[in-house]
Amino acid sequence: MSILPTIERPADLRGLTLEELEALAAEIRETIIATVARTGGHLGSSLGVVELTIALHRLLDSPYDKIVWDTGHQAYAHKLLTGRLAQFGTLRQLGGIGGFPRRVESPHDVFDGGHAGTGLSIAQGLATARDLRHGLERIAVVVGDAALISGLSLEALNDIGQRKTQLLIVLNDNEMSISPTVGALSHYLSEIKLSPAWHQTKTAYDRLIEHLPFIGRTALELSQRLRKSVVNFAQPGQLFEDLGITYIGVVDGHDLRALLHNFRAALALKGPVIVHVRTQKGKGYHPAEVDQVSFHGAALPPIELPPKSPGLPGGEAGSGAEVALDGRLRANGKVLAPGDAPAAAGDGAGGAAGGADGAPEGRATMPTESISDDAASPTIRPAPGPKVPNYTHFFVTELIELARRDRRIVGITAGMPTGTGLSKFQAEFPDRFIDVGIAEQHAVTLATGLALGGLRPVVAIYSTFLQRAFDQIVHDVCQNDAPVVLAVDRAGLVGEDGTSHQGMFMIPAQRQLPRLVVASPKDEQELRALLRTALAAERPFALHYPRDPGFGVPERPPEPIPVGQAELLRDGRDVLLVGFGPIVQRALEAADRLAEDGLSVGVVNARFAKPLDRQLILDAARGKRLVVTLEESVVVGGFGSAVLEAIEEARLGDPAYRGLVVRPIGIPADRFVDHGAVADLRRVLRLDVPGIVEQIREALAQLGPVAAREARPA
Repeated sequence: MSILPTIERPADLRGLTLEELEALAAEIRETIIATVARTGGHLGSSLGVVELTIALHRLLDSPYDKIVWDTGHQAYAHKLLTGRLAQFGTLRQLGGIGGFPRRVESPHDVFDGGHAGTGLSIAQGLATARDLRHGLERIAVVVGDAALISGLSLEALNDIGQRKTQLLIVLNDNEMSISPTVGALSHYLSEIKLSPAWHQTKTAYDRLIEHLPFIGRTALELSQRLRKSVVNFAQPGQLFEDLGITYIGVVDGHDLRALLHNFRAALALKGPVIVHVRTQKGKGYHPAEVDQVSFHGAALPPIELPPKSPGLPGGEAGSGAEVALDGRLRANGKVLAPGDAPAAAGDGAGGAAGGADGAPEGRATMPTESISDDAASPTIRPAPGPKVPNYTHFFVTELIELARRDRRIVGITAGMPTGTGLSKFQAEFPDRFIDVGIAEQHAVTLATGLALGGLRPVVAIYSTFLQRAFDQIVHDVCQNDAPVVLAVDRAGLVGEDGTSHQGMFMIPAQRQLPRLVVASPKDEQELRALLRTALAAERPFALHYPRDPGFGVPERPPEPIPVGQAELLRDGRDVLLVGFGPIVQRALEAADRLAEDGLSVGVVNARFAKPLDRQLILDAARGKRLVVTLEESVVVGGFGSAVLEAIEEARLGDPAYRGLVVRPIGIPADRFVDHGAVADLRRVLRLDVPGIVEQIREALAQLGPVAAREARPA
């Protein structure tokens, strides 16, 4: 009988035996794999923390006690243990549960996460508030080894150690970036340090030595130095000890007995304790174990799953949609190799391309036929059928071509070489590639120094993560007028990752900055041209492009475009549509539909939000009754505001513009955009073609019969 359906709240774990907990871990992995195969999501990190999640929830009393998940994409097991099994199939879908912790979903979710490095600061704040109001709740935070090196994490560790805050820090080490243990002595010392007797005798001994006549202080210092040197020799956690945090480790992150023992003892100690847990990313699913890079992000390689054993929700036995369970999770799923054919007809892996690897809207491509138990090393197979690469592909391909001719070009990323495409740049120019890790602020300031030294740095960062480096863009890049190219990937709606990841705020943020050019292409070929423009410009340049696949536009020579030059794609008498970015294609389709209403509609591809091609837009707007701006960004202070400001200025001196109405269309202000497929989000926000047409018709209706009369003259 399945155990997971019986877990309605974390307290239910306390009635299970160790063997039942291990079986539960297998069921959780089965459910995560089967769900992520359909919805996409962060598979590897979530599979790696199953046992430590069970251990924490068995020992702590959530939601009274608090468990903070740094980054948040490792919280799938947490969601399954906190009453969300029935909704888990809607993971990252419109109207479903989010891929990150969300307070609106459950009281067990402490904060809305999504960015790495925030967890320690959040946990420190919760613990400090608890102490100020004399509360008794326990606070734990799970932080990955990669997030631990972020500046925010290091600042938080320093504060935690200085204040001696009562706090359990679980260091999830799944990349071996922390120094490895030296063996049995490390384990032995951890056992000693977890013992209350050790802490009591250590304190008593120090007090005794300190009070020895004449030599007390010197003897105490020598004793403490000796203890410190022994710990430093035997364990990799001296950094934390130096910060004032008790270090325990390394603990096997998939040994429930060891986790329960160490967590229980650590929670009983005074002050901050860090338990170093070694986990395997993708644990329980062989392709994710051997290919941790491809299976880390939300856009996964194709996943094929064997039949599901009876008893678990989500399908009948033999449905071909789940993973087998025989007391332990069998690692017999694999990624199809090139040329493999499905065993039988079913839901194939077709569909439009998208995401970093071509999967539609970042989802995995999922054949559902069963496979053998052969766990051979996987080979990623592209989804069958015609597809167009995404904008990231065209960006990095053009960048590599330009770098072959110009040795000044340097590629920089902040821990996202694969997602931004710069891993391909690295393969060809390893000496001109820099990955600073999750340190966007440092990446931008480092690029400023490179530019001032005569190089041409290109910093590729997702739009949502570039928000972290706003001060560096203002103070370092723009104030120094440094020729840094900011490649703003994932601009616009991103999809299932939800509120923390939509690239909707950078245009208003950047449009206000002196000296910074802000540009976006209407298609993939124009992206190539604008990249050449950016690298030729002797000034800061932000180039925005979406996660979407291209339009399949025929290749053309990428000639640089003069900075600030728009283009008139279609003339019209009645209405003018002015678009910024790939939404221009939807503007053209909307113009065709409005023509069916008898309207003559012009279309302008702005290319630049800053500097705006003011004269071309004013010339195209002259004589119109309505100008509509289109952008996939928040409308407050965005591209539409730039057009409105230009027309308002012209209105003062030219009576021809005094009857002109401007209607900005974009992402509504004063709200976040939730998770869901990009197509669904565009429909809900009325940014797809029917929604755009509907909004234009509403604006014309509000203008009334005057607009209708003025729309008729030739």
